[in-house]
Amino acid sequence: MTRIDAHHHLWDLSAIEYPWLNAQGVERFFGNPTPIQRNYLLDEFSADAAAHGFGKSVHIQVGAADAWDEAQWVQSVADATPQWPMMQVVFSDLTAPDLEAQLDQFQTLSTVRGVRQIIGRAPGEDAQTGTNDLLQSQAFLNGLKLAGARGLSFDLQLIPELMPQMGKIVAQASDTKIALCHAGSPHDRSPAGLRAYALALKHLSELENVTCKLSGLGMFDHEWRVDTIKPVIEICLDQFGADRCMFGSNFPVDMLYSDYTKLAQSYFEIVPSDMQAAVFSEVAEAFYFG
Repeated sequence: MTRIDAHHHLWDLSAIEYPWLNAQGVERFFGNPTPIQRNYLLDEFSADAAAHGFGKSVHIQVGAADAWDEAQWVQSVADATPQWPMMQVVFSDLTAPDLEAQLDQFQTLSTVRGVRQIIGRAPGEDAQTGTNDLLQSQAFLNGLKLAGARGLSFDLQLIPELMPQMGKIVAQASDTKIALCHAGSPHDRSPAGLRAYALALKHLSELENVTCKLSGLGMFDHEWRVDTIKPVIEICLDQFGADRCMFGSNFPVDMLYSDYTKLAQSYFEIVPSDMQAAVFSEVAEAFYFG
C-alpha cells in the first residue's frame, strides 16, 4: 500500500511570492512562522514522508500573490519528479466574474484536481479578513456548483461556528466533492469545546459529498500529544467513517510543532489498524487521483 499525504505545501521563495510568509514579525493563529520562512521543496518533504510509507501527495495552495504562478510552479515540480505522483488544489475566487476563464486556465494543467478558497481560519483573524462573508454570497454558491460541474473538488477551510450555515450551502452543491480541511479547525479543545465541535460537525458529516481531512491539528494545539489530538480524530472517524477520512500532514506549517516522524507515528497509533488502508491511502486515491 502506497500511503498518500493529502494535504501539504511546498514553496520556493525565489520563484513565487507569498506575502503572508514573507511578512516579518507577524504572529499568526498557528504561531510564529519564522522557522518556516525558508524554501521547502519536494526533496525535503518526500524524503521525510517516504520514510513512513508515503509515495504520493496532494499540494494545497498556500496564499501566493499570484495563484496562476503558483499552480504553474507546482505543475513544473510534478513534471520534473514523476517518481512522486503529486496532484494539486489551486486558489480560485469562486465569486469572480471571470471564474469560467480562471478555471479554463487552471484545467490546462494536468495536476489540478480542485480549488480552495478559505472561509475561516481562526476567530480573531476572520474578524479582520472578512472571508466569512462568502457564506452570504450567491456568487460563491454558484461558483461551488460550477467547480463540481467541471469535475473539480473544493477544499473547505472554516471553523466549527460556521458549520451549520456552511452545511446548508454544501447541501445545495451536492454534485461537488468537498474536502474538509484540518477536520474543520476545532480551535477549542476543552471538553465543552469538543462537544460543541462534534455537534457542529454533523452539519457537514451528514452530507455524503463531504470528506474529512485529518490534518492541521497542531495549529490550535502547539504542544500537542497523542492524547490531545486523539479525541478530534475519533470524533471524525465516528461521524464520517474511515471511508470518508484521509490523512494530511499540513507540512511545513505543522512542522512548527513536530517532525514528520512524530506526526506519522502518532496517527498510526490513533487510527485503528482496520481503518488505516482507507485513511492513509484509499480515500485520497479515489478523491484526488481517481
